[in-house]
Amino acid sequence: MARINLLDTRTTNFGDLIANGKIYRVPPFQRDYSWTEENWEDLWQDILVLHDNPNSSHYMGALVLQNSNTSDKEFTIIDGQQRLATLSIIAIAVIEKIKQLVERQQEPEENKKRQEILKGNYLSYSDPRSLRDSSKLLLNENNNDFYQGNLINFRKPLNVRSLSKSEQLLWESFQYFSQKIDELDNVITSGEKLAEILTDTIASRLLFIQINVEDELNAYTVFETLNARGIELSSTDLLKNYLFSLFQGPDDLNEAQRQWRRIINTVRMEKFPEFLRYYLSLKRTQVRRNRLFKLVRQSVKDAQQAFDLLDGLEDYSSLFIALSNSNDEFWNDTPENKTYIRQLTLFRVKQAYPTLFAAYRQFSPENFTRLLKLVCAISFRYTVVSSLNPNQLETIYSRIAIAIISGEITHPRQVFEKMRSLYVADDKFSQDFSLLSIPTKGQKKKLVRYIICQLERDASGIDVNEDSFSIEHILPESPSASWQQDFTDSQVEQMVYRLGNLTPLEPSLNREIGNDIYCNKQAIYQQSVYKLTQNIVAEEWTPDTLARRQEYLAKRAVNIWKSDFIS
Repeated sequence: MARINLLDTRTTNFGDLIANGKIYRVPPFQRDYSWTEENWEDLWQDILVLHDNPNSSHYMGALVLQNSNTSDKEFTIIDGQQRLATLSIIAIAVIEKIKQLVERQQEPEENKKRQEILKGNYLSYSDPRSLRDSSKLLLNENNNDFYQGNLINFRKPLNVRSLSKSEQLLWESFQYFSQKIDELDNVITSGEKLAEILTDTIASRLLFIQINVEDELNAYTVFETLNARGIELSSTDLLKNYLFSLFQGPDDLNEAQRQWRRIINTVRMEKFPEFLRYYLSLKRTQVRRNRLFKLVRQSVKDAQQAFDLLDGLEDYSSLFIALSNSNDEFWNDTPENKTYIRQLTLFRVKQAYPTLFAAYRQFSPENFTRLLKLVCAISFRYTVVSSLNPNQLETIYSRIAIAIISGEITHPRQVFEKMRSLYVADDKFSQDFSLLSIPTKGQKKKLVRYIICQLERDASGIDVNEDSFSIEHILPESPSASWQQDFTDSQVEQMVYRLGNLTPLEPSLNREIGNDIYCNKQAIYQQSVYKLTQNIVAEEWTPDTLARRQEYLAKRAVNIWKSDFIS
Protein backbone atom coordinates (compact mmCIF):
# COMPACT_ATOMS: atom_id res chain seq x y z
CA MET A 1 0.00 0.00 0.00
CA ALA A 2 1.30 3.47 -0.87
CA ARG A 3 2.55 5.58 2.00
CA ILE A 4 0.03 8.13 3.25
CA ASN A 5 1.48 11.51 4.14
CA LEU A 6 -0.32 12.31 7.38
CA LEU A 7 0.85 15.55 8.93
CA ASP A 8 -0.79 14.79 12.26
CA THR A 9 -2.99 12.11 13.80
CA ARG A 10 -4.23 12.56 17.32
CA THR A 11 -7.21 12.49 19.66
CA THR A 12 -8.76 15.90 20.21
CA ASN A 13 -11.99 17.51 21.33
CA PHE A 14 -14.21 20.30 20.06
CA GLY A 15 -12.71 22.84 22.43
CA ASP A 16 -9.14 22.15 21.32
CA LEU A 17 -10.13 22.14 17.66
CA ILE A 18 -11.80 25.50 17.73
CA ALA A 19 -9.27 27.28 19.98
CA ASN A 20 -6.28 29.54 19.29
CA GLY A 21 -7.63 31.41 16.29
CA LYS A 22 -8.07 28.35 14.05
CA ILE A 23 -10.41 28.59 11.08
CA TYR A 24 -12.22 25.66 9.48
CA ARG A 25 -13.65 25.95 6.00
CA VAL A 26 -16.15 23.63 4.35
CA PRO A 27 -15.17 23.47 0.64
CA PRO A 28 -17.44 25.76 -1.40
CA PHE A 29 -19.06 22.88 -3.26
CA GLN A 30 -19.24 20.37 -0.41
CA ARG A 31 -22.72 18.96 0.17
CA ASP A 32 -25.14 21.05 2.19
CA TYR A 33 -26.02 20.54 5.81
CA SER A 34 -28.15 17.39 5.93
CA TRP A 35 -28.47 16.16 9.52
CA THR A 36 -32.03 15.57 10.71
CA GLU A 37 -33.74 14.98 14.03
CA GLU A 38 -32.60 11.36 14.12
CA ASN A 39 -28.97 12.51 14.07
CA TRP A 40 -29.61 15.33 16.56
CA GLU A 41 -31.36 12.94 18.95
CA ASP A 42 -28.45 10.50 18.88
CA LEU A 43 -25.97 13.29 19.62
CA TRP A 44 -28.09 14.78 22.40
CA GLN A 45 -28.45 11.40 24.11
CA ASP A 46 -24.66 11.06 24.06
CA ILE A 47 -24.34 14.53 25.60
CA LEU A 48 -26.85 13.67 28.36
CA VAL A 49 -24.88 10.52 29.23
CA LEU A 50 -21.71 12.61 29.53
CA HIS A 51 -23.54 15.23 31.59
CA ASP A 52 -24.74 12.57 34.06
CA ASN A 53 -21.33 10.84 34.19
CA PRO A 54 -18.65 13.48 34.73
CA ASN A 55 -15.70 11.11 34.25
CA SER A 56 -16.88 9.66 30.92
CA SER A 57 -16.10 10.57 27.30
CA HIS A 58 -17.54 9.74 23.88
CA TYR A 59 -15.81 9.32 20.52
CA MET A 60 -17.40 11.15 17.58
CA GLY A 61 -15.32 9.32 14.96
CA ALA A 62 -12.65 10.55 12.57
CA LEU A 63 -12.29 14.16 11.46
CA VAL A 64 -10.25 14.51 8.27
CA LEU A 65 -8.71 17.94 7.68
CA GLN A 66 -6.49 19.33 4.96
CA ASN A 67 -3.95 21.94 6.00
CA SER A 68 -4.00 25.27 4.24
CA ASN A 69 -1.06 26.16 2.02
CA THR A 70 -1.08 29.72 3.35
CA SER A 71 -1.62 29.37 7.09
CA ASP A 72 -0.99 26.76 9.76
CA LYS A 73 -4.23 27.81 11.45
CA GLU A 74 -6.56 27.36 8.49
CA PHE A 75 -8.01 23.96 7.59
CA THR A 76 -10.35 22.58 4.95
CA ILE A 77 -12.85 20.06 6.32
CA ILE A 78 -12.63 16.99 4.09
CA ASP A 79 -14.84 14.83 6.32
CA GLY A 80 -16.71 15.89 9.46
CA GLN A 81 -18.53 19.07 8.46
CA GLN A 82 -21.93 17.79 9.66
CA ARG A 83 -20.58 17.09 13.15
CA LEU A 84 -18.64 20.36 13.49
CA ALA A 85 -21.58 22.41 12.20
CA THR A 86 -23.96 20.74 14.66
CA LEU A 87 -21.63 21.23 17.64
CA SER A 88 -21.32 24.90 16.68
CA ILE A 89 -25.11 25.17 16.57
CA ILE A 90 -25.32 23.69 20.08
CA ALA A 91 -22.77 26.27 21.22
CA ILE A 92 -24.92 29.02 19.66
CA ALA A 93 -28.00 27.66 21.46
CA VAL A 94 -26.21 27.65 24.82
CA ILE A 95 -24.82 31.17 24.37
CA GLU A 96 -28.25 32.40 23.30
CA LYS A 97 -29.72 31.06 26.57
CA ILE A 98 -27.12 33.04 28.52
CA LYS A 99 -27.97 36.11 26.41
CA GLN A 100 -31.61 35.70 27.49
CA LEU A 101 -30.53 35.65 31.14
CA VAL A 102 -28.78 38.99 30.56
CA GLU A 103 -31.95 40.41 29.01
CA ARG A 104 -33.93 39.24 32.06
CA GLN A 105 -31.37 40.94 34.31
CA GLN A 106 -30.24 37.69 35.94
CA GLU A 107 -26.64 38.37 36.99
CA PRO A 108 -26.34 40.64 33.94
CA GLU A 109 -22.67 41.57 34.31
CA GLU A 110 -21.46 38.03 34.98
CA ASN A 111 -23.61 36.49 32.26
CA LYS A 112 -22.68 39.13 29.70
CA LYS A 113 -19.03 38.34 30.36
CA ARG A 114 -19.77 34.61 30.03
CA GLN A 115 -21.53 35.27 26.75
CA GLU A 116 -18.55 37.17 25.34
CA ILE A 117 -16.01 34.59 26.50
CA LEU A 118 -17.96 31.63 25.12
CA LYS A 119 -18.59 33.36 21.81
CA GLY A 120 -14.88 34.10 21.52
CA ASN A 121 -13.92 30.54 22.44
CA TYR A 122 -16.34 28.63 20.19
CA LEU A 123 -17.81 30.86 17.47
CA SER A 124 -15.57 33.75 16.46
CA TYR A 125 -12.42 35.57 17.42
CA SER A 126 -11.36 39.21 17.28
CA ASP A 127 -8.33 40.16 15.23
CA PRO A 128 -6.11 42.25 17.55
CA ARG A 129 -5.03 44.41 14.58
CA SER A 130 -8.34 45.17 12.87
CA LEU A 131 -10.56 44.43 15.90
CA ARG A 132 -12.97 42.69 13.53
CA ASP A 133 -14.72 39.44 14.45
CA SER A 134 -14.03 36.44 12.23
CA SER A 135 -16.03 33.21 12.31
CA LYS A 136 -14.11 30.09 13.27
CA LEU A 137 -16.30 27.90 11.03
CA LEU A 138 -17.21 28.75 7.44
CA LEU A 139 -19.86 26.54 5.84
CA ASN A 140 -20.32 25.91 2.11
CA GLU A 141 -21.59 28.49 -0.34
CA ASN A 142 -25.25 27.49 0.13
CA ASN A 143 -25.25 27.55 3.93
CA ASN A 144 -22.64 30.07 5.07
CA ASP A 145 -24.70 33.25 4.64
CA PHE A 146 -27.49 31.87 6.84
CA TYR A 147 -25.03 30.48 9.40
CA GLN A 148 -23.14 33.78 9.69
CA GLY A 149 -26.03 36.20 9.22
CA ASN A 150 -28.67 34.48 11.34
CA LEU A 151 -27.34 31.77 13.64
CA ILE A 152 -24.14 33.34 14.95
CA ASN A 153 -25.93 36.68 15.35
CA PHE A 154 -28.93 35.09 17.13
CA ARG A 155 -31.23 36.48 14.42
CA LYS A 156 -34.45 34.60 13.65
CA PRO A 157 -35.16 34.29 9.90
CA LEU A 158 -37.99 36.54 8.71
CA ASN A 159 -39.63 33.81 6.63
CA VAL A 160 -38.62 30.22 7.38
CA ARG A 161 -40.53 28.93 4.35
CA SER A 162 -38.35 30.97 2.03
CA LEU A 163 -35.21 29.19 3.24
CA SER A 164 -33.62 26.40 1.25
CA LYS A 165 -34.00 22.85 2.56
CA SER A 166 -30.53 22.82 4.11
CA GLU A 167 -31.02 26.26 5.69
CA GLN A 168 -34.29 25.03 7.19
CA LEU A 169 -32.39 22.05 8.66
CA LEU A 170 -29.82 24.41 10.19
CA TRP A 171 -32.62 26.44 11.76
CA GLU A 172 -34.51 23.34 12.92
CA SER A 173 -31.28 22.04 14.46
CA PHE A 174 -30.91 25.26 16.46
CA GLN A 175 -34.53 25.07 17.60
CA TYR A 176 -34.17 21.40 18.54
CA PHE A 177 -31.15 21.90 20.77
CA SER A 178 -32.58 25.12 22.18
CA GLN A 179 -35.66 23.18 23.31
CA LYS A 180 -33.56 20.34 24.73
CA ILE A 181 -31.50 22.81 26.79
CA ASP A 182 -34.76 24.31 28.13
CA GLU A 183 -35.66 20.83 29.43
CA LEU A 184 -32.56 20.77 31.67
CA ASP A 185 -34.25 22.25 34.75
CA ASN A 186 -31.08 22.29 36.81
CA VAL A 187 -29.15 24.13 34.06
CA ILE A 188 -31.41 26.55 32.19
CA THR A 189 -31.74 29.15 34.96
CA SER A 190 -28.02 29.41 35.70
CA GLY A 191 -25.45 31.08 33.46
CA GLU A 192 -22.72 29.18 35.29
CA LYS A 193 -24.41 25.81 34.66
CA LEU A 194 -25.06 26.67 31.00
CA ALA A 195 -21.41 27.58 30.53
CA GLU A 196 -20.38 24.41 32.32
CA ILE A 197 -22.34 22.05 30.05
CA LEU A 198 -20.74 23.70 27.03
CA THR A 199 -17.16 23.91 28.27
CA ASP A 200 -16.90 20.86 30.53
CA THR A 201 -19.15 18.42 28.65
CA ILE A 202 -19.64 19.26 24.99
CA ALA A 203 -16.31 20.95 24.28
CA SER A 204 -14.14 18.71 26.45
CA ARG A 205 -15.52 15.18 26.41
CA LEU A 206 -16.81 14.69 22.86
CA LEU A 207 -13.64 13.36 21.28
CA PHE A 208 -12.45 13.08 17.66
CA ILE A 209 -9.65 11.26 15.93
CA GLN A 210 -8.16 14.23 14.09
CA ILE A 211 -6.34 13.32 10.88
CA ASN A 212 -4.51 16.06 8.99
CA VAL A 213 -3.57 15.29 5.38
CA GLU A 214 -1.63 17.13 2.72
CA ASP A 215 -4.08 16.82 -0.17
CA GLU A 216 -7.38 15.30 -1.36
CA LEU A 217 -5.73 12.15 -2.65
CA ASN A 218 -4.38 11.28 0.78
CA ALA A 219 -7.77 12.13 2.25
CA TYR A 220 -9.38 9.58 -0.04
CA THR A 221 -6.84 6.95 1.03
CA VAL A 222 -7.79 7.67 4.63
CA PHE A 223 -11.46 7.07 3.73
CA GLU A 224 -10.53 3.66 2.31
CA THR A 225 -8.57 2.77 5.44
CA LEU A 226 -11.15 3.89 7.97
CA ASN A 227 -14.22 2.71 6.02
CA ALA A 228 -16.06 5.38 7.96
CA ARG A 229 -19.80 5.91 7.86
CA GLY A 230 -20.76 8.23 5.05
CA ILE A 231 -17.79 7.22 2.91
CA GLU A 232 -19.80 7.17 -0.32
CA LEU A 233 -21.11 10.67 0.13
CA SER A 234 -17.73 11.96 1.26
CA SER A 235 -15.81 10.38 -1.61
CA THR A 236 -18.36 11.73 -4.09
CA ASP A 237 -17.97 15.21 -2.64
CA LEU A 238 -14.22 14.83 -2.78
CA LEU A 239 -14.40 14.03 -6.48
CA LYS A 240 -16.75 16.94 -7.11
CA ASN A 241 -14.46 19.36 -5.29
CA TYR A 242 -11.48 18.15 -7.29
CA LEU A 243 -13.27 18.60 -10.62
CA PHE A 244 -14.47 22.08 -9.68
CA SER A 245 -10.96 23.08 -8.63
CA LEU A 246 -9.88 22.66 -12.27
CA PHE A 247 -12.14 25.45 -13.53
CA GLN A 248 -10.56 28.89 -13.47
CA GLY A 249 -13.21 31.36 -14.61
CA PRO A 250 -16.63 31.89 -12.97
CA ASP A 251 -18.54 31.09 -16.18
CA ASP A 252 -16.96 27.64 -16.54
CA LEU A 253 -17.42 26.98 -12.85
CA ASN A 254 -21.09 27.95 -12.92
CA GLU A 255 -21.73 25.73 -15.94
CA ALA A 256 -19.94 22.81 -14.25
CA GLN A 257 -22.05 23.32 -11.12
CA ARG A 258 -25.26 23.28 -13.16
CA GLN A 259 -24.14 20.15 -14.99
CA TRP A 260 -23.19 18.42 -11.74
CA ARG A 261 -26.58 19.19 -10.25
CA ARG A 262 -28.35 17.73 -13.29
CA ILE A 263 -26.30 14.52 -12.99
CA ILE A 264 -26.89 14.15 -9.24
CA ASN A 265 -30.60 14.96 -9.57
CA THR A 266 -30.87 12.09 -12.06
CA VAL A 267 -28.56 9.51 -10.51
CA ARG A 268 -28.90 10.50 -6.82
CA MET A 269 -25.90 10.99 -4.57
CA GLU A 270 -25.94 7.53 -3.00
CA LYS A 271 -25.78 5.79 -6.38
CA PHE A 272 -23.14 8.02 -7.91
CA PRO A 273 -20.06 5.90 -7.00
CA GLU A 274 -21.70 2.86 -8.61
CA PHE A 275 -22.62 4.88 -11.70
CA LEU A 276 -19.11 6.32 -11.99
CA ARG A 277 -17.57 2.85 -11.73
CA TYR A 278 -19.65 1.52 -14.63
CA TYR A 279 -18.93 4.62 -16.69
CA LEU A 280 -15.16 4.30 -16.15
CA SER A 281 -15.45 0.64 -17.17
CA LEU A 282 -16.15 1.88 -20.70
CA LYS A 283 -12.45 2.71 -20.95
CA ARG A 284 -10.66 0.30 -18.64
CA THR A 285 -11.20 -3.08 -17.02
CA GLN A 286 -11.21 -3.95 -13.34
CA VAL A 287 -12.33 -0.60 -12.01
CA ARG A 288 -12.42 -1.03 -8.25
CA ARG A 289 -14.82 0.95 -6.13
CA ASN A 290 -12.07 2.13 -3.79
CA ARG A 291 -9.96 3.52 -6.64
CA LEU A 292 -12.52 5.76 -8.31
CA PHE A 293 -11.04 9.04 -7.11
CA LYS A 294 -7.50 7.99 -8.00
CA LEU A 295 -8.53 6.95 -11.50
CA VAL A 296 -10.29 10.24 -12.15
CA ARG A 297 -7.39 12.23 -10.78
CA GLN A 298 -4.95 10.35 -13.01
CA SER A 299 -6.97 10.93 -16.18
CA VAL A 300 -8.58 14.33 -15.59
CA LYS A 301 -6.05 17.12 -15.18
CA ASP A 302 -7.55 20.25 -16.72
CA ALA A 303 -10.87 22.01 -17.28
CA GLN A 304 -11.49 20.52 -20.73
CA GLN A 305 -11.00 16.98 -19.46
CA ALA A 306 -13.28 17.74 -16.51
CA PHE A 307 -16.00 18.97 -18.89
CA ASP A 308 -15.51 15.86 -21.03
CA LEU A 309 -16.07 13.68 -17.97
CA LEU A 310 -19.16 15.62 -16.91
CA ASP A 311 -20.53 15.48 -20.47
CA GLY A 312 -20.09 11.70 -20.55
CA LEU A 313 -21.66 11.20 -17.14
CA GLU A 314 -24.64 13.36 -18.03
CA ASP A 315 -25.03 11.53 -21.33
CA TYR A 316 -25.32 8.13 -19.61
CA SER A 317 -27.10 9.19 -16.39
CA SER A 318 -30.68 8.60 -17.62
CA LEU A 319 -29.75 5.22 -19.12
CA PHE A 320 -28.11 4.15 -15.85
CA ILE A 321 -31.30 4.81 -13.89
CA ALA A 322 -33.52 3.27 -16.57
CA LEU A 323 -31.54 0.01 -16.58
CA SER A 324 -32.84 -0.73 -13.08
CA ASN A 325 -36.44 0.35 -13.68
CA SER A 326 -38.56 -1.27 -16.39
CA ASN A 327 -41.27 1.36 -15.82
CA ASP A 328 -38.94 4.26 -16.56
CA GLU A 329 -40.28 6.49 -19.34
CA PHE A 330 -36.94 5.89 -21.06
CA TRP A 331 -38.43 2.61 -22.39
CA ASN A 332 -41.83 3.94 -23.46
CA ASP A 333 -41.00 3.58 -27.14
CA THR A 334 -39.58 0.06 -26.77
CA PRO A 335 -42.04 -2.12 -24.78
CA GLU A 336 -40.01 -5.27 -25.48
CA ASN A 337 -37.04 -3.74 -23.69
CA LYS A 338 -39.18 -3.30 -20.57
CA THR A 339 -39.56 -7.08 -20.38
CA TYR A 340 -35.81 -7.68 -20.40
CA ILE A 341 -35.03 -4.78 -18.05
CA ARG A 342 -37.45 -6.26 -15.52
CA GLN A 343 -35.70 -9.62 -15.85
CA LEU A 344 -32.29 -8.06 -15.19
CA THR A 345 -33.74 -6.38 -12.11
CA LEU A 346 -35.18 -9.68 -10.90
CA PHE A 347 -31.85 -11.41 -11.49
CA ARG A 348 -30.02 -8.53 -9.73
CA VAL A 349 -27.58 -8.30 -12.61
CA LYS A 350 -25.60 -5.07 -12.98
CA GLN A 351 -22.26 -6.38 -14.21
CA ALA A 352 -23.51 -5.94 -17.80
CA TYR A 353 -24.10 -2.19 -17.43
CA PRO A 354 -20.86 -1.09 -19.20
CA THR A 355 -21.69 -3.29 -22.20
CA LEU A 356 -25.26 -1.97 -22.26
CA PHE A 357 -23.97 1.62 -21.96
CA ALA A 358 -21.74 1.14 -25.00
CA ALA A 359 -24.26 -0.82 -27.07
CA TYR A 360 -27.07 1.67 -26.54
CA ARG A 361 -24.95 4.30 -28.27
CA GLN A 362 -23.38 2.10 -30.95
CA PHE A 363 -25.96 -0.59 -31.86
CA SER A 364 -29.19 -0.17 -33.75
CA PRO A 365 -32.34 -0.25 -31.55
CA GLU A 366 -33.14 -3.76 -32.81
CA ASN A 367 -29.67 -5.07 -31.98
CA PHE A 368 -29.74 -3.41 -28.57
CA THR A 369 -32.94 -5.33 -27.81
CA ARG A 370 -31.32 -8.56 -29.02
CA LEU A 371 -28.37 -7.84 -26.74
CA LEU A 372 -30.68 -7.32 -23.77
CA LYS A 373 -32.29 -10.68 -24.49
CA LEU A 374 -28.86 -12.33 -24.71
CA VAL A 375 -27.72 -10.79 -21.42
CA CYS A 376 -30.90 -12.06 -19.74
CA ALA A 377 -30.36 -15.60 -21.03
CA ILE A 378 -26.72 -15.66 -19.96
CA SER A 379 -27.54 -14.12 -16.57
CA PHE A 380 -30.36 -16.55 -15.84
CA ARG A 381 -28.18 -19.55 -16.63
CA TYR A 382 -25.00 -18.27 -15.01
CA THR A 383 -26.25 -16.36 -11.97
CA VAL A 384 -29.77 -17.51 -11.09
CA VAL A 385 -29.63 -21.24 -11.83
CA SER A 386 -25.97 -22.28 -11.73
CA SER A 387 -24.93 -19.71 -9.07
CA LEU A 388 -21.47 -19.22 -10.56
CA ASN A 389 -18.98 -16.54 -9.49
CA PRO A 390 -20.29 -13.16 -10.75
CA ASN A 391 -16.86 -11.50 -10.41
CA GLN A 392 -15.73 -12.99 -13.72
CA LEU A 393 -18.60 -11.25 -15.48
CA GLU A 394 -17.42 -7.73 -14.69
CA THR A 395 -14.08 -8.00 -16.45
CA ILE A 396 -15.56 -9.62 -19.55
CA TYR A 397 -18.43 -7.14 -19.83
CA SER A 398 -15.96 -4.27 -19.47
CA ARG A 399 -13.73 -5.69 -22.23
CA ILE A 400 -16.77 -6.06 -24.48
CA ALA A 401 -17.83 -2.46 -23.75
CA ILE A 402 -14.37 -1.20 -24.74
CA ALA A 403 -14.51 -3.29 -27.94
CA ILE A 404 -17.96 -1.86 -28.79
CA ILE A 405 -16.75 1.71 -28.24
CA SER A 406 -13.71 1.09 -30.48
CA GLY A 407 -15.86 -0.44 -33.24
CA GLU A 408 -14.30 -3.88 -32.91
CA ILE A 409 -17.71 -5.32 -31.93
CA THR A 410 -20.72 -4.17 -33.95
CA HIS A 411 -23.31 -6.93 -33.44
CA PRO A 412 -24.76 -8.90 -30.50
CA ARG A 413 -23.58 -12.15 -32.12
CA GLN A 414 -20.00 -10.98 -31.56
CA VAL A 415 -20.85 -10.25 -27.94
CA PHE A 416 -22.07 -13.84 -27.59
CA GLU A 417 -18.82 -15.18 -29.06
CA LYS A 418 -16.85 -13.17 -26.48
CA MET A 419 -19.06 -14.59 -23.72
CA ARG A 420 -19.36 -18.15 -24.96
CA SER A 421 -17.17 -19.43 -22.11
CA LEU A 422 -19.69 -18.00 -19.61
CA TYR A 423 -22.77 -19.36 -21.36
CA VAL A 424 -23.66 -22.36 -19.19
CA ALA A 425 -23.91 -25.44 -21.39
CA ASP A 426 -27.32 -27.08 -21.81
CA ASP A 427 -26.36 -30.25 -19.92
CA LYS A 428 -25.09 -28.38 -16.86
CA PHE A 429 -27.95 -25.88 -16.97
CA SER A 430 -30.51 -28.69 -17.14
CA GLN A 431 -28.84 -30.54 -14.29
CA ASP A 432 -28.68 -27.42 -12.09
CA PHE A 433 -32.27 -26.44 -12.94
CA SER A 434 -33.51 -29.92 -12.01
CA LEU A 435 -32.26 -29.29 -8.46
CA LEU A 436 -33.19 -25.61 -8.17
CA SER A 437 -34.96 -24.55 -5.00
CA ILE A 438 -36.11 -20.97 -4.39
CA PRO A 439 -38.02 -19.81 -1.29
CA THR A 440 -41.38 -18.30 -2.19
CA LYS A 441 -40.96 -15.44 0.29
CA GLY A 442 -39.70 -11.86 0.12
CA GLN A 443 -37.96 -10.68 -3.05
CA LYS A 444 -37.39 -14.27 -4.16
CA LYS A 445 -41.13 -14.71 -4.57
CA LYS A 446 -41.13 -12.39 -7.61
CA LEU A 447 -38.39 -14.49 -9.19
CA VAL A 448 -40.41 -17.67 -8.64
CA ARG A 449 -43.47 -16.06 -10.24
CA TYR A 450 -41.41 -15.06 -13.24
CA ILE A 451 -40.03 -18.59 -13.71
CA ILE A 452 -43.48 -20.16 -13.37
CA CYS A 453 -44.90 -17.70 -15.92
CA GLN A 454 -42.19 -18.58 -18.44
CA LEU A 455 -42.79 -22.30 -17.93
CA GLU A 456 -46.56 -21.85 -18.29
CA ARG A 457 -46.10 -19.79 -21.44
CA ASP A 458 -43.96 -22.59 -22.87
CA ALA A 459 -46.61 -25.17 -21.98
CA SER A 460 -49.72 -23.29 -23.13
CA GLY A 461 -48.43 -20.67 -25.55
CA ILE A 462 -50.30 -18.03 -23.57
CA ASP A 463 -48.78 -15.02 -21.75
CA VAL A 464 -49.70 -15.03 -18.07
CA ASN A 465 -49.91 -12.05 -15.72
CA GLU A 466 -47.42 -12.74 -12.95
CA ASP A 467 -49.76 -11.35 -10.30
CA SER A 468 -52.85 -13.29 -11.43
CA PHE A 469 -52.20 -16.63 -9.72
CA SER A 470 -51.25 -18.14 -6.41
CA ILE A 471 -48.09 -20.20 -6.09
CA GLU A 472 -49.36 -23.64 -5.18
CA HIS A 473 -47.02 -25.88 -3.18
CA ILE A 474 -48.09 -29.40 -4.11
CA LEU A 475 -46.31 -30.69 -1.03
CA PRO A 476 -47.62 -28.04 1.40
CA GLU A 477 -45.31 -25.70 3.30
CA SER A 478 -46.97 -26.95 6.51
CA PRO A 479 -47.99 -30.50 5.61
CA SER A 480 -50.48 -32.47 7.69
CA ALA A 481 -49.57 -35.80 9.25
CA SER A 482 -50.91 -37.72 6.23
CA TRP A 483 -48.03 -36.35 4.09
CA GLN A 484 -45.50 -38.02 6.38
CA GLN A 485 -46.25 -41.35 4.73
CA ASP A 486 -44.34 -40.18 1.66
CA PHE A 487 -42.03 -37.41 2.96
CA THR A 488 -39.76 -37.36 5.99
CA ASP A 489 -39.29 -34.09 7.89
CA SER A 490 -35.89 -33.71 6.23
CA GLN A 491 -37.37 -34.24 2.75
CA VAL A 492 -40.12 -31.71 3.42
CA GLU A 493 -37.49 -29.12 4.34
CA GLN A 494 -35.38 -29.91 1.28
CA MET A 495 -38.13 -30.21 -1.32
CA VAL A 496 -41.01 -27.89 -0.46
CA TYR A 497 -39.45 -25.00 -2.44
CA ARG A 498 -38.12 -27.10 -5.32
CA LEU A 499 -39.52 -25.80 -8.61
CA GLY A 500 -40.93 -29.24 -9.35
CA ASN A 501 -43.16 -28.79 -6.30
CA LEU A 502 -44.56 -25.44 -7.46
CA THR A 503 -47.36 -24.71 -9.92
CA PRO A 504 -49.71 -21.81 -10.74
CA LEU A 505 -53.26 -22.02 -9.41
CA GLU A 506 -56.25 -19.71 -9.25
CA PRO A 507 -56.46 -18.10 -5.78
CA SER A 508 -59.98 -19.45 -5.19
CA LEU A 509 -58.88 -23.03 -5.93
CA ASN A 510 -55.76 -22.54 -3.83
CA ARG A 511 -57.85 -21.55 -0.83
CA GLU A 512 -60.17 -24.51 -1.41
CA ILE A 513 -57.50 -27.21 -1.28
CA GLY A 514 -55.27 -25.73 1.44
CA ASN A 515 -53.06 -28.47 2.91
CA ASP A 516 -55.28 -31.30 1.69
CA ILE A 517 -53.95 -34.70 0.72
CA TYR A 518 -52.54 -35.11 -2.79
CA CYS A 519 -55.38 -37.14 -4.35
CA ASN A 520 -57.90 -34.43 -3.45
CA LYS A 521 -55.56 -31.73 -4.70
CA GLN A 522 -54.93 -33.52 -7.97
CA ALA A 523 -58.64 -33.60 -8.77
CA ILE A 524 -58.86 -29.82 -8.25
CA TYR A 525 -55.78 -29.25 -10.45
CA GLN A 526 -57.77 -30.49 -13.44
CA GLN A 527 -60.17 -27.56 -13.00
CA SER A 528 -57.34 -25.01 -13.41
CA VAL A 529 -56.85 -23.01 -16.61
CA TYR A 530 -53.08 -23.37 -16.29
CA LYS A 531 -51.53 -26.06 -18.48
CA LEU A 532 -48.66 -26.70 -16.06
CA THR A 533 -51.20 -27.54 -13.36
CA GLN A 534 -53.50 -29.61 -15.57
CA ASN A 535 -50.47 -31.75 -16.49
CA ILE A 536 -50.04 -32.91 -12.89
CA VAL A 537 -51.61 -36.35 -13.32
CA ALA A 538 -49.40 -38.65 -11.26
CA GLU A 539 -51.29 -41.06 -9.03
CA GLU A 540 -49.18 -40.15 -6.00
CA TRP A 541 -46.86 -37.33 -4.98
CA THR A 542 -43.55 -38.58 -3.66
CA PRO A 543 -39.94 -37.33 -3.73
CA ASP A 544 -39.40 -39.32 -6.92
CA THR A 545 -42.53 -37.88 -8.57
CA LEU A 546 -41.47 -34.36 -7.66
CA ALA A 547 -37.93 -34.94 -8.99
CA ARG A 548 -39.21 -36.36 -12.30
CA ARG A 549 -41.50 -33.37 -12.82
CA GLN A 550 -38.62 -30.96 -12.17
CA GLU A 551 -36.37 -32.88 -14.57
CA TYR A 552 -39.03 -32.45 -17.24
CA LEU A 553 -39.31 -28.72 -16.49
CA ALA A 554 -35.51 -28.46 -16.70
CA LYS A 555 -35.56 -29.88 -20.24
CA ARG A 556 -38.13 -27.26 -21.20
CA ALA A 557 -36.07 -24.53 -19.48
CA VAL A 558 -33.12 -25.29 -21.77
CA ASN A 559 -35.17 -24.01 -24.71
CA ILE A 560 -36.85 -21.13 -22.84
CA TRP A 561 -33.65 -19.51 -21.62
CA LYS A 562 -31.52 -19.99 -24.69
CA SER A 563 -29.36 -17.68 -26.78
CA ASP A 564 -30.58 -16.87 -30.27
CA PHE A 565 -27.03 -17.36 -31.44
CA ILE A 566 -26.77 -21.05 -30.56
CA SER A 567 -27.06 -23.09 -33.75
